[in-house]
Amino acid sequence: MIYNSTALLVLGQDDDIAIARRDIAQGEHLDEIDGASRAPIPFGHKVALRPLAQGQPVRKYGQTIGIAKADILPGDHVHTHNMGMTDVTLHHEYSVDAREPDYVAPEAVRSFMGYKRASGRVGTRNYVAIISSVNCSATVCRAVAEHFKDREIMRRYPNVDGVVAFIHGSGCSSNGYAEGYSYLTRTLTGYARNPNVGAALFIGLGCETNQVTLMLEEHAMQTGARICQMSTQGIGGTRKTIEAAIAAVEDLLGVANEDRRSPQPLSELVVALQCGGSDAYSGISANPALGYASDLLVRHGATAILSETPEIYGAEHLLTRRAADAGIAEALLARIDWWKHYTSRNNAELDNNPSHGNKEGGLTTILEKSLGAVAKGGTSRLNAVYEFAQPVTAHGLVFMDTPGNDPVAVTGQVAGGANLVCFTTGRGSTSGFKPAPCIKIASNTPMYERMSDDIDINCGDIVSGDETISEAGARIFELVVRIASGEHTKSEDFGYGDNEFVPWVVGAVM
Repeated sequence: MIYNSTALLVLGQDDDIAIARRDIAQGEHLDEIDGASRAPIPFGHKVALRPLAQGQPVRKYGQTIGIAKADILPGDHVHTHNMGMTDVTLHHEYSVDAREPDYVAPEAVRSFMGYKRASGRVGTRNYVAIISSVNCSATVCRAVAEHFKDREIMRRYPNVDGVVAFIHGSGCSSNGYAEGYSYLTRTLTGYARNPNVGAALFIGLGCETNQVTLMLEEHAMQTGARICQMSTQGIGGTRKTIEAAIAAVEDLLGVANEDRRSPQPLSELVVALQCGGSDAYSGISANPALGYASDLLVRHGATAILSETPEIYGAEHLLTRRAADAGIAEALLARIDWWKHYTSRNNAELDNNPSHGNKEGGLTTILEKSLGAVAKGGTSRLNAVYEFAQPVTAHGLVFMDTPGNDPVAVTGQVAGGANLVCFTTGRGSTSGFKPAPCIKIASNTPMYERMSDDIDINCGDIVSGDETISEAGARIFELVVRIASGEHTKSEDFGYGDNEFVPWVVGAVM
């Protein structure tokens, strides 16, 4: 940000537009253009700083975000009526900005209170999971989880955060060797392996394509004291399966209740970076502040997972410059190419984004949205690229290929091992993502004040000039440490997170 007046934010010296810090009336004098606004400019929307001819690129963040659909004059409101998407030929440089993180000294590495698992990984929560292999067992799974909503029952297990059912709409009538099947089985077993899950019960119908036994074998999981399975057909119907599952979960709760928190290094944190319900301020305040916090976590040896491939489209060149090596850069570009083919064969395009709410908040094209979204990744070196729900093993900043749909994207990240979620929003969000706690981060103060019951931290003071990005990022970092150690988020206080498990469905359903 190079200029911050009472009316406008100018982000770069070569930018063609500025951002309204408040509602601007038509005819109001603007020092930045030495003239008056030619139309009402809503809070967060763009105003032209200089003349732009039809067909001329429009720049924000020093990057092209679209093309003028008509002649634009200084003081004009710049949005969907006069700016549109354009094909951008990006120059991809590999690894030129890839620098070894400035790690903190070993004696200065921060710690949090976490659950050390037998796998060596560390959880921030301790749940018992009930996982359906197929939609046909979803009702049974839900009924068993509802049984354990009884507070009197759960008081017997004070070290367990809850029993949660992970149910979905697939698992059968699909090719067991196809891409979508791999995504599903990676997701289901990934949730069972997530360090925030102390024990898990898989429940199938019995005749589905996604056979539990075969799935566990494929992903090298063995049943035992913390992992068990059953099928409704094998046990003899709904009522008998619910009774058997309740008994099995009672045993799992007893095992999980033996777990205790202990001091663990921040290097054991795996944080999912997400944005949803974004506005024009997301890329100015909340996202770069989260990026600063992400860089701090990386310096302590932690892992941060950037995702949502359609929402880095047009900004991927910024990540290839930070790739640790050429192979990582090429893996990222391969996922972009996959998405171009995927959207084409489904009669869609990657600019089927921003959403209605994004546009109302001032975002016009996916290029503009992506340039703001990628800021969540800070400045750290990119150390790996993963496909959806693949186990994340690298430390530092990594990327996971997911859709932009928030529940699907977070489902992939949690399946990959994320034990905490940081979620920026400009329009407001009420989601939770069990078994991972979710920190909500507001991009602007008006929304935060309206939805303070749901939002954990406000970055709107960056917009007003009362706080720097680094100061807000440091606050986020400290909150991450506290939440990882057991402090509740707002969404946890509301009990959110039972309905946001959404595996990515790709391919034919037959």
